Formats: sequence, C-alpha cells, structure tokens
Amino acid sequence: MKFLSQDIARATLIVVAGAFASGVGHAQTSTNKAAPAKVQHWTASGGTVGVRWNRELAADLGLVLGAASGRHAALSWFEHETFDLRAEGSLDFEVRHSNLHAFIGGTLQARGGYVIDAPAGRIDLTDFRLVPRRGGATPILDVVGADGKAWFYVDRLMYELTDDKQRLAVRTMDLLITPELAARLGHPEVAGWTVAEMELSTGVLRQGADIGATQIVDRKWAGTAVPGVPGAVYRADLFMQTFSTQYSRCDGCTGVGGNGRVVFTPSSTLRNNLNNGTPQVTVAGDPLGTSSALYTADIPWYGKFSGNFAPYNNDQHPYLIWNLYRFNADGSIDQIGRSGVKHAFLTLNTNCAENPNNSNILGRGCSDVYSVSNNDSNNSMGPRSEIIPASNVWGRCGSIYDTNCDGLSNSSGNGSYDQRMVVRESQFSGAAQSGASYMFESWYLAREDINIRNSMATKRATFTRSGSLWVVGANDQYRLGPAIDRWVDPSNPGANARTSELATPEGRVKVAVKATNLGSGRWRYDYAVMNLDFARAQTQGAEPNLRVLNNRGLDSFMVPSGSATPTDLLFSDGDLDAGNDWVGSVTRGSISWTAPTVAQSLNWGTMFRFSFIVNQAPTSNAVLLRVANSGTPKALKAGGLLVPGGR
Repeated sequence: MKFLSQDIARATLIVVAGAFASGVGHAQTSTNKAAPAKVQHWTASGGTVGVRWNRELAADLGLVLGAASGRHAALSWFEHETFDLRAEGSLDFEVRHSNLHAFIGGTLQARGGYVIDAPAGRIDLTDFRLVPRRGGATPILDVVGADGKAWFYVDRLMYELTDDKQRLAVRTMDLLITPELAARLGHPEVAGWTVAEMELSTGVLRQGADIGATQIVDRKWAGTAVPGVPGAVYRADLFMQTFSTQYSRCDGCTGVGGNGRVVFTPSSTLRNNLNNGTPQVTVAGDPLGTSSALYTADIPWYGKFSGNFAPYNNDQHPYLIWNLYRFNADGSIDQIGRSGVKHAFLTLNTNCAENPNNSNILGRGCSDVYSVSNNDSNNSMGPRSEIIPASNVWGRCGSIYDTNCDGLSNSSGNGSYDQRMVVRESQFSGAAQSGASYMFESWYLAREDINIRNSMATKRATFTRSGSLWVVGANDQYRLGPAIDRWVDPSNPGANARTSELATPEGRVKVAVKATNLGSGRWRYDYAVMNLDFARAQTQGAEPNLRVLNNRGLDSFMVPSGSATPTDLLFSDGDLDAGNDWVGSVTRGSISWTAPTVAQSLNWGTMFRFSFIVNQAPTSNAVLLRVANSGTPKALKAGGLLVPGGR
C-alpha cells in the first residue's frame, strides 16, 4: 500500500451526531441498544484494481478487447487482470458503522488498461480513472477513458474495511454499460448490462481514532435463548427480496430454435427477517413476506477457507442456486435449466434494522446482493453434489476447492460453462415452443433456515434475439416460493389439479398434478416432482473436514393406474439428453419410472415431469417415490393427489 503524507494531512474527520440517514441500519453496542449515528470522511489512495471481462459477451456486443497494457504478470485468485493505481490520486468516501457508505469525491487512476475497438469507434481505457458519481442511493464509480467520457460504470459493490481499517477492499463490483455506449453499439437494450467484474484494494488514509460503532458481542445465533422472554429462541429465516436475470454468453448460438448453449445469470438480493418480538412484513405485498420466527437470528457469512468461526466452528456461509422453467402450451411444465452452487463470502448489511457491524454476519432486517458478475465467477461456483441441502452443510473435504482435503484452497478448474445454468436455444425459442411462457427461479440457502419457500422466488421472463445477443425481457410478476407453486397454486389449485408436500428430517419433496380431459373418455396426467431439499447423504468425517460422498435423492416414481392400460408415457428432465432419461414401465395397476442408474437420481433443487394418457377420470390417491440410497424409509408417499381410477 502507498501512503502520501500530503494526503494524510488533508484527510478530515467529521463527526455528526443524530439520527441515522434513511435506508441505513442502526448500529448497536454490545448491550444491543441503538447507538447514535456517526459519520466520518476518509480518504484512500494507491493499491490495485482488477478487471475480469466477460469476453464472450463483449464479442457478442461487438467490443474487441485489446491486450491489457501494464497489467501484473499473474491473474488474481478470481482471475482478474490486475493494475496498479497511481499514488497521486485519492478517493474520498463517507464511513458509517465502520464501513463505506458513499463516495464523496476524488479519483483513482490505473497504470495501464485496455484499448477497445467497436464498430462505432475506439474506446481508449488506457490509464482509466475511477470517478465517484455523487448523489446516488448506493456507491457508484464512473470508468472514465482517455477521451474524458464514461462509457462504463461500476455498481453493486461488495466491500469491507480490513487490516484494522487500513484497507478498503472491494471484493467484487459489476462493470456495466452506460446508455451512451449501448446507443453507440446499436443495442440500447443492453444499457445496464454487466460486461465485466472488478475488484479494488486501496490504502485508507484517516486522521484520528476510529469512532465507528462497536460490534455486537452477544450474537443472536439460531437456537440462542432470547433474554427476558422465557422459552423464546432466535430463529433463522432468510428472504429473497428481489432478483433479475441477464444473458451472459453462448456457445454455438444461431438464433431462434437453434442448438447453441446459452448461459443466463441472476443478480439476487436477500433480506434477513425483520421480526423482533412482533410480526413485521419483510417482503411487502407477498403472502409469504412475513416470518413466523418472532425473533430474528443472525446468519453467519464466512467465505470458504477463511477459518473456523462460531457458531458451527467452520466457515459457514449461505449458497445460491437458480433454475429456469417452461410452462408449456398444453398445460405441462418443464425445468429446462439449473445452475450449480454459488458460495457466498461477504455481506454488506444494508438497510438494517440492527446492523451487526460485521461483514461476516447478516443482522436483523439487513439486505445484501450477489450480482451478475460475481454469480458468473469460476472460483465462486461449485456443484450441488457437495451440499447436504436440508442442513445446508458443505462437504469441503474432497470438494473441487479442496481435492486433497488439506484445508487449503485450490483452483476450481471451472470454465465459463461449468456450474452455470446452461440452456439450449431450442428449449426457449422456436416453433416447437409456440405458446409457452417462462419463469426464472432464484434461491438463497442458509443454515437452519426455518422456511425455504420465502428464501426462493420466481419471475416471468421473455426471450428476444437481437443480433448475437439473447435479451431477457419481462423480469416481472415477482412472487416468493418455488416455480412448482406457480404451476399448481397450493391455496387455489383449480379444477383437476392437486399438490402435496412431504416434509421429512432429510428434506422436503413436492408433487403436483394436473389431469386434462382430452375428450372421448381420455385423460392426460402430468406430474411434476420437485425435490426441494431432500437428500439421503453419505458422508465421512465431521465439520470442518466433512466429506460428502454423495447426496442422492430419489430414483423411482410410481403412480397407481387403475384397471386401464396407460399409453404415451413421457419423462422430461429438461436437458435434451435421452441417455439419462428415466425408463417408464406399466405393470398391472401401476405406472412407474426408474432412473437407469443412481447417477441419474432426482436430486435437490431439481424437478422432473412424468406424463401419460389413460381412459380413466381422476380420483384421489397417493403416489410413491423411492429413495435412491439405502436406509429408512425406503420410499416416500405423497397423498391427496389425483390418479386414474374414476369412472
């Protein structure tokens, strides 16, 4: 880090007592009483800045990135090209609750950068500058090139003051396209798209003692008794507050109805439960928006390999996954895309009711966001097979990040299509999908979360081809809960539709069915089986050195079929690979589908569809789901559904 005496001399400290500004949480002391708001002005200078371009997306946009000039020889851990920052510049920022709150002036300039060629002219980002944009609700930096114009800007910063507050570390931030550049590229619809990720590390210059809020000492971990309230304990209940989705890249795309592999990536915002003894709405306007947990637990948020911490003596953190569903014109549903697991590593604690003043702990009412570029990072993504979903425990030992179980992180080995949500063009476009509609689903998973339904949400999506791009439209009709509940609403299933949920110590499974009268006595039955978080995991060792050998879910689905013979058996896992399809068979009185091997089990976060036609009207009965791994029970029974058998 580089420190200049003249910068230290001009650094100022301003203390402002009074109410905390709107939209920012209230600090607490170790006695959990609200402390007066404190505001400080600090300065930072020198250090490094890193850039990781989404080069596939840049090429689709017509941006030709030249070689980086002046960059460090080695890439950062998160594969950023790194540049030094000139010491003569400085960044002025406001600190509240011991963390960055807003930029208020100054500039930082890189040594080196890029020259970008585009059809409408060259953009020279050599020695680019980071200039604060004032007056916004969140910290934003304009990226100013040699021509003095900001063709890009930086938003969705995740930051913390580290090294005894001697360093401002921005762990991740999105580099977005300005409306001016979008118009220049002939694609106004890409304004606000993320085209790169950046990171920043700069030395803090401050004068005087840190007067930030004292960290809360007595943590409200899940299961901890609430002082003064006999029998009450704090409980974890994390909410998905909102999300949006963007096109990231495509391999072999040709357009509508094509066979290219498309990657879509969300930006997802969460919020912790607001309750502190009485029910309060955390997500307004939604039936699932109020928690039943009257006392909100803090949620641990420690990045992988950061050490072992309370309350689980490990590096516990939440995870994210996302899925895409097609609601077919014939009334059936398919899950056509599913991601791997994003490992969270830091929380901003914005808009808090109680700010813990610790970026590794999410406090009551606090919000946080994981953005597009960070959810598209090779060294933040992992497979779902490493997680025990009902407990949200990660098997670090033997994972792709610790292959030899030595407790030291290795590179994941991921490429830009690994662990991403990959969908074929033909699955969401073309004549074969005429009349279909689509919904994205985004989940946060936190340990001891009492209600996973409000930790996930769905949004409508549309897809339009624009040049070499797939543009995601709509991003509306937001609702908490899984997509299967948008297909058959548990509170209002409609005629000839039912839904049933199984809750077990090993996790939850949901089954929904629609029976469609085809006329002439014929009925089509469509079953959607959603494995929410069920797994009979096989493990070795214990945390923090736990190894997950496998976390298989279900490998057979059986429906009683009455006296008639079903026809037109169909299985859909949404991946277009017939080689891993479950095999359907009809025996006297039942229809069943079985996975060809346990490797094709219906695992957590995944939905399969089963369909057939039969000349029997629906009646109420149960279906059976066999558990892939041995143990008790061998099968799960979902009752109260519709099956053939009526007259």
